Amino acid sequence: MTRSLEVRRLGRVSYEEGLTRQRGLVLDRQAGRIGDVLLIVEHPHVLTLGVRGDGGRSNILATPDELRARGVDVHETGRGGDITYHGPGQIVGYPILDLKPDRCDVHRYVRDLEEVLIRTAADSGIEARRVEGLTGVWVGREKLAAIGVRIARWVTSHGFALNVSTDLDYFGFIVPCGIADRGVTSLAQLLGHDVDRSNVEDHIVARLCEVFDRTPVAAVLPAGTAR
Repeated sequence: MTRSLEVRRLGRVSYEEGLTRQRGLVLDRQAGRIGDVLLIVEHPHVLTLGVRGDGGRSNILATPDELRARGVDVHETGRGGDITYHGPGQIVGYPILDLKPDRCDVHRYVRDLEEVLIRTAADSGIEARRVEGLTGVWVGREKLAAIGVRIARWVTSHGFALNVSTDLDYFGFIVPCGIADRGVTSLAQLLGHDVDRSNVEDHIVARLCEVFDRTPVAAVLPAGTAR
């Protein structure tokens, strides 16, 4: 039987608020109080650190003063992967999915997220792909989307970040994902024109439901709350 996926589009929220919401939803999903949920958000400027080694601090190229002057926070995450940047113009997706009973495979889950984003890029006429030995979605030698996940008792959190109309200059503050010999790109840069964010969000929802065999359901939230 196909499971439902509750889609919550929260608009712009701080990274800390996004973490707090995820933690609560993970506990609820593990306890069976809710079904699967996809949070779609946009964050203010922030550099996020992974759990390996120093989390990617050695890959920060800017000084603390330079980051403060540009309004960029630095935040630890608890997810896998190295350092990355989140900011305006980027679609960040946090799937809270129970992978039991038949998808309990971390590598398969990451590859499935890549497939979601490859299909989403194709919806905009862009041929994206995987790169052997690396995580994420690439166009040529440039990363279009980053992936970093956490899985606890086979319930997922964290997820992916797709550059839609992101100011790519902010990636200059870091070595993105610790990969020094590759660049970053966005849908807007590749297409050469503005991109409708809401349409891309719709494509992400459709492709995620397609890959994970889910049926989307819009969240019913109190009046005045971002969807």
